[in-house]
Amino acid sequence: MDSPPGAQRQELRIRRRYPAAPEEVWRAWTDPQALSAWFGPGEPDSVLLAEVDLRPGGRWRIRFATPDGEQHEVGGTYEFVKPPYRLVTSWAWHSTPERVSRLAVALRPVEGGTELELVHDRFADAAARANHERGWAATIAKLHAFLTAN
Repeated sequence: MDSPPGAQRQELRIRRRYPAAPEEVWRAWTDPQALSAWFGPGEPDSVLLAEVDLRPGGRWRIRFATPDGEQHEVGGTYEFVKPPYRLVTSWAWHSTPERVSRLAVALRPVEGGTELELVHDRFADAAARANHERGWAATIAKLHAFLTAN
């Protein structure tokens, strides 16, 4: 099914600074054990499964629980991997595999740490974008807590 006009242009862009070196932020995004500590909008350590095959063409998937007790699984295929500065991957929920979006994470060293720019785009519709914006807000806050605690 084709996306509605304008769907490809919808994007979510988040910028944050972290008091950690790019290598530490990269590890948070690419190491299954680190991902398990912060990923998802639920409570800390809500990840039930994290698998990473970190190479172009490699697949990844993460399953996590939300505070209401539901489990969600998301995964994709890495399109671009440049340690420790850039990741681009497809993104699809297990429940809606036909709705593939794209996630790009760029890391840039700055004074006192790292600037992260997250761009999530190619949403199927405005509702999907809005749902991801809520999820990313909580998830990125957990990433900050993880990086400042370690």
